[in-house]
Amino acid sequence: MSRPKKHPPLSSRELLERIGLNEEHPTNLLVDEPLDDLRGDLGGALRERYQSLVQTHRFAPGDLVTWKAGLKNKRHPRYGQPAVVVEVLETPLRDGEDDSGSTYFREPLDLVLGHIWDSDPGRGELMVFHYDSRRFQPWTEER
Repeated sequence: MSRPKKHPPLSSRELLERIGLNEEHPTNLLVDEPLDDLRGDLGGALRERYQSLVQTHRFAPGDLVTWKAGLKNKRHPRYGQPAVVVEVLETPLRDGEDDSGSTYFREPLDLVLGHIWDSDPGRGELMVFHYDSRRFQPWTEER
């Protein structure tokens, strides 16, 4: 029986390179889009996002969808990029996050979406993940 090879520890620079982050292609991991619409009436923005969240759409496998404005809670797909509906679950799965302070705590995952992965490894591959359908709308090229 052979032992697994021991690899020397990676430097932080090597680790960042392996996950696709480097000085040539920096990525801000904390901020994707500006929040210009929140500089005015925060209460109005909250009501607007709530109304968007509760406005439902009926999706079917093969439909193209995208995030509703202000409701993106995962890194992928990016705003404005389409995803394809792979499956609509009749009974939503509940995210298993145990921390009630997490944005994913008991989130109802009723939509299975596929999208093209845009970073290495796996760049260009179709990846499939579960999402909350309330956060999505039909995708059109104008968006």
